[in-house]
Amino acid sequence: MSVPYYDELQVEALLDYPGCIAAVRQAMVQLSQVDRDQPLRQIIGLGDGNLFGVMPGKLSGNDAFGAKLVSVFEDPARKGRSRHQGVVIDYDGRTGAVRCIADAEPVTRIRTACASAAATDALARPDAATLAIFGLGTQAEAHIHALLQVRRFSRILVWGRDSERSAAFAARMTAAVAAPVLAVGCGEQAASEADVITTVSSAAEPILFGSWVRPGTHINLVGSSFLGPVEVDSALVAAGRYIADYKPSVLAQAAELDVARRAGVVDNSHVVGEIGEVFSGSLAGREHDDQITIYKSLGNIVQDLAATAYLHSRATGETES
Repeated sequence: MSVPYYDELQVEALLDYPGCIAAVRQAMVQLSQVDRDQPLRQIIGLGDGNLFGVMPGKLSGNDAFGAKLVSVFEDPARKGRSRHQGVVIDYDGRTGAVRCIADAEPVTRIRTACASAAATDALARPDAATLAIFGLGTQAEAHIHALLQVRRFSRILVWGRDSERSAAFAARMTAAVAAPVLAVGCGEQAASEADVITTVSSAAEPILFGSWVRPGTHINLVGSSFLGPVEVDSALVAAGRYIADYKPSVLAQAAELDVARRAGVVDNSHVVGEIGEVFSGSLAGREHDDQITIYKSLGNIVQDLAATAYLHSRATGETES
């Protein structure tokens, strides 16, 4: 059996941001309308903070099913930050054959940013001009590229705990995108000036607080993907119109929601619905200009399958079924 394998360079060449945004958006609509019964992601602790994740599922829109197998280990080359290593396996739902395999790290990086971009397009104010990024890793970079596809930000503010890394990141990204990227030394300053805030950190405790966020802001909560680490405080969770990528997984595995719920600040009804419902028009997104909106991203296998099917179709010239 000869199965195409797409390595990191091939994924980055084939998985363009506009195409991936469209693919992920459609996948999330299908998730909310058709593919309701997706298994929750399984995470196995391996000790020393290392994890192994298994994400199986199906995507009916292009007759695909498959899984993502990924480890999350500390990478000394990245100064203690974790690295996702693994594969996405895409099966043909008509024949049961493996259609292709792709490097999971670039697929995850790009599709996560594209999902945030699609959500931002649906939930942020049309006149949003300032973007704030909390975090300095690969997801921060990918999110800047993706979010510039849906809003013409006049400036981008970045905050990280290491001021030297923040400055270097800002300089590198300013050279790479069509907007000034500015490092700020204070998270409160970044938040209070932003129209869109995206948290893509590895923080274990809140780095963004409700008292910092002005009315009308849209927030993408991305960095915490399992119970435990939280990036924002419960006051901010309670203040926002809270929309999940996939409601069952957010109710079970979203750390910020779990902390706020256990504190009695919110209950399960605070999750008003899924982003796929907003995309399809069956759920209202932003209800007025002063509303704070929150998109909670845990990631879902349909995003990986849609992204992988899209890049495979580009590689082969085949039309997705």
